[in-house]
Amino acid sequence: METHHVLRVSLLILGVAMLLSAVAAQDVRAQAAYPVLPKRLIADYGYWSKYQDPPYSSAQIPFHKVTHVLHAGVGLDAAADGTLDVPDGFLEPDLIARAHKADVKVLILLGGDPSVFSTVAANLDLRNALAANLWDFAQRHGYDGVDIDWEYPGTTDAHGYFELMNTLRDFFPAPTYQLSADIAPWGGEGYNLHRVVPVVDFLNIMSYDCAGPWTDDAQLNSPIFWDPHDPEPWECQPGGSVQEAIDAFLRVAPADKLNIGTPFYGYFYENVSQLWGSCTNCANTVLTEYYGTFIKKRVNRWGWVRSYDPYAGVPYLLRANGKPGFITYDDPASTYLRVWYTDWDRGLGGTFMWAIDEDYDGHSQDLMNAMYSATLDSPGGASQ
Repeated sequence: METHHVLRVSLLILGVAMLLSAVAAQDVRAQAAYPVLPKRLIADYGYWSKYQDPPYSSAQIPFHKVTHVLHAGVGLDAAADGTLDVPDGFLEPDLIARAHKADVKVLILLGGDPSVFSTVAANLDLRNALAANLWDFAQRHGYDGVDIDWEYPGTTDAHGYFELMNTLRDFFPAPTYQLSADIAPWGGEGYNLHRVVPVVDFLNIMSYDCAGPWTDDAQLNSPIFWDPHDPEPWECQPGGSVQEAIDAFLRVAPADKLNIGTPFYGYFYENVSQLWGSCTNCANTVLTEYYGTFIKKRVNRWGWVRSYDPYAGVPYLLRANGKPGFITYDDPASTYLRVWYTDWDRGLGGTFMWAIDEDYDGHSQDLMNAMYSATLDSPGGASQ
């Protein structure tokens, strides 16, 4: 069983490498023709990326390669009265104009303190106030709907979560407006999915963060398939891999309403020298790093060596000569594999990434290109 799985994943990765060699040529054709994407490809875009180095704004978003943009930064006000917390610099009129010119929908990604979500969702008047404020904001600035990023509703929030989504649906009627939700890969009763699924247009499964400062071992950030050698299988279970998350969510939602996430960032374990190595003082020695500006520069350079887990189908970096240093990340090959597996092998509605700016090195967007190519490459062959 294990040998068969490793062989299958290895062959898939080999095939991915060959397909990616044609991405540049495909991209030239795509920019000329702007083909309609056959699946959702959703970009999470945080307003703060405009102020990063290198800056990333709507001018860098390849709108012909996405179907939706979830504009992150708006939160629930701490007063828990249904008002919005809109940070200075959030509004970007060019984002809406450029997106709509490319027939791309832009949704307000609403985040915030989970306790504030709980308070607002549990109260009819507060739910209506929040929905009205979101509606007014969307109308004034041209947004096409709302995405709810409540991390994470507990079991006692189940009724309020459904009522909140139902209220938002009333204010943002389909099909003119779109309503979506970001969901933990392990699911949970708090999402009340049996009632919520018919209300929303789609669910975004956040299939990453299986690694991080909270682990005791050097974990993989987002395995596509589960590695049975993982010493901490409970860290992200159930749903600890893309495959397992899909299996779980297909029991409660139709495939076309599900999107799988892929990370454009990784985790750097400073004091670990091997995959699954024990991590001491993880809370202070595990760093979040972007692919474009940090990780890509180190692939087989500067004393770092690339390897990959043949069970999980994802790469990782180790320092040479056994020196401490482990980085779990996704590269173009694993990103392509994840998206192709999600869209075409399992037939889901699409994919998304967190976050689009984290792939950018000031010149190129390698992971974004891999997502786009995989989305176009249906089983009938490469995109024409």
